[in-house]
Amino acid sequence: MSHYYSDKRRDYWQCSQCDLVFVDAHQHISTAQEKAIYDSHENALEDLGYRHFLSRVSEPLLPRLKPTSNGLDFGCGPGPLLAKMFTEAGHKMAVYDLYYANDMSVFNDAYDFITCTEVIEHLAHPQQILTQLFTLLKSGAPLAVMTKLVIDVDRFANWHYKNDMTHISFFSRKTFKYIAAHYRCELEFIGSDVIILTKPIAPKALSEEIL
Repeated sequence: MSHYYSDKRRDYWQCSQCDLVFVDAHQHISTAQEKAIYDSHENALEDLGYRHFLSRVSEPLLPRLKPTSNGLDFGCGPGPLLAKMFTEAGHKMAVYDLYYANDMSVFNDAYDFITCTEVIEHLAHPQQILTQLFTLLKSGAPLAVMTKLVIDVDRFANWHYKNDMTHISFFSRKTFKYIAAHYRCELEFIGSDVIILTKPIAPKALSEEIL
């Protein structure tokens, strides 16, 4: 771990293995402060601009899905519009959010795809959550992530994304390459902020191969 950057409010560190840039735990805001910020967001289901924003995830993902796939929107927020968009396309959706849809039963199922839009930058322990999500994915299933990416320290210094006090983990292309290697996933970058990690297809059991 090494020091990456400091501003007037926080210090940012970088993992020497995966290049993740993160805020030290003692500088995280409280859960009450965090939820108050989320409550101030206006992401209504009927907001066409928000729908267009989320289409950056839905458009590349939909062609990869079989009809009536079973999906999970992890970190859906107070207005689960992305889940609604996939439901409109004929898929079955579960939703989870720590503050707005805290139904732990969704973790008892297995999914054909999982979406995680503008979520992982809020996580204090992203590896723990990613491991959980990959466990929920079926063989060969995609995890679609949306988050802004760190480019270099000079641009980080003037980056609006780091100024949101709920943002505590910042990923780069190198970080996602590390994640893909760790979970043995296929990795695809789409545009500037969408990443699709596809879980490897499990080898068939010997009995299946004989049949």
